[in-house]
Amino acid sequence: MTIKEKSVAFLTLASAGKVDEAFQSFIHPQFIHHNPYFSGDQQSFRQAMADHARQFPDKSYDVLRALEDGALTTVHGKVVFGDSIYSVIHIFRFQDGLIAEAWEASQELVKESPNQHGLF
Repeated sequence: MTIKEKSVAFLTLASAGKVDEAFQSFIHPQFIHHNPYFSGDQQSFRQAMADHARQFPDKSYDVLRALEDGALTTVHGKVVFGDSIYSVIHIFRFQDGLIAEAWEASQELVKESPNQHGLF
């Protein structure tokens, strides 16, 4: 499995509520992340993902594109939960075949936008 495929598999499992399986399969023991809403350690990120999965059990996640460059991957996806639709970009740095570092950026879909191309 390529690191791009691992990135997609991790996000697919986690968004489907299989957070423990996703972390056990794809996260490096020294994992860190840069989400400003949680402490930067693995357990805080894991708990936040598990809480979100419980809060929104019908959440859907569709991969739109995935890129790989050396030890880095980027996955652009569409996330739908509740009445919200988001464009989310995850960047992962791999070490020893596992995700060692993560960044993310998200943008909520604007109901009325002057951009004729849309968010996706």
